[in-house]
This record gives sequence, structure tokens and C-alpha cells, in this order.
Amino acid sequence: MKETYNHLKDEDLAKRIISGEAPELFAVLHHRYHHKINDKVFGFIKDRVKSEEFTNDILSRIYEKLPGFKGNATFSSWVYSITYNYCIDYLRFQKKLHYPEWNKNNDIPEIPDEAEEDLSGVTYENLLKILEMIHPEEKALILMKYQDDLSLKQIASTLRISEDAVKMRLKRARTRIIFFYKKHFQE
Repeated sequence: MKETYNHLKDEDLAKRIISGEAPELFAVLHHRYHHKINDKVFGFIKDRVKSEEFTNDILSRIYEKLPGFKGNATFSSWVYSITYNYCIDYLRFQKKLHYPEWNKNNDIPEIPDEAEEDLSGVTYENLLKILEMIHPEEKALILMKYQDDLSLKQIASTLRISEDAVKMRLKRARTRIIFFYKKHFQE
């Protein structure tokens, strides 16, 4: 039965599941997102066993929250919001990382205009290393904005902060990335 629904968009599958028409179609969504979620989780947790466990928890949470999917954003954005939230909540609990406190203790010199900074030499590998140096919330902000193309409103909702706070933290995250790039990878 799964094969006959593979052509449907995620949003259409979600509508059919929510309406009660075909709850078994969640298997199609599960198949489409399992690997993607697992990769995102591993990017934060760095533990394959826990990543798999968390991925299953996240997929269960997605199924439970499916009636709350309103279609205001793409289904994938909605899924990734749940994924990021889960990972950040876990990391906050594990490391007791409260962002405002962490930011105070990890102050960086202000870079006046990040748009003027030349990052043309940055490699993907260097960027991955830099992302591991910043706070998990900053990493999530950068990934949500530039990899998953979420809106500021979606990011704010995911992180449970205001849109103004998202803008400020994104600016800080970009500044911190530039700072670490210059410190570790430029002569």
C-alpha cells in the first residue's frame, strides 16, 4: 500500500493521516524522514546509538503532534522544528546550557560589519569544525536559517524566543563564526 502513496507530497499525506482516512500512511513519512532526522540529531548529539533512539522518539512525537500541523509552513520545516527543539532541550538538560549565561561567559570581540568580512576561503570541513565550537542554540539557529530555510517566525517558535531575539542571536552566531574562522583558519 505504501508504494501507491509515494507520489503524494508530505502535506497531502499529513492531511490524509490527520483526517483518519489512512493513518497507516505515516509509514511513508517515517521512511522519508528517518534518515534526515537521524543525521540532524547526530550532528548535535554525536552518538549513533542515542541518535537512533532520539530519532524514534522524535518520529513518535511527530505522529502525536500531527493534528497540530496546520500547513502554515512546509511539512519538512515543521518536522525539523520538532527535531531541533528535541535536541536543544536534551543538550540544555544534559549540559545545563542556558544561552544568555553561556553567551556572557563566552564573550567575543565585536566585529563591526559582518557583511564586509571575507569568508571566501572557508571550507565545508572548517565550517563544520566551527559549528562545533559555538553554542548548540547558535548552531541550530544557523542550520535552521541557512540550511533548512526556516523563517524568523518559525525559528522563534521552535526556540521559544521572540523574533527580535532570533535576529540578535543570529547576528551573534554569525559574528562568532567569523571570529572562530579568523582565529583558527586564517593566518
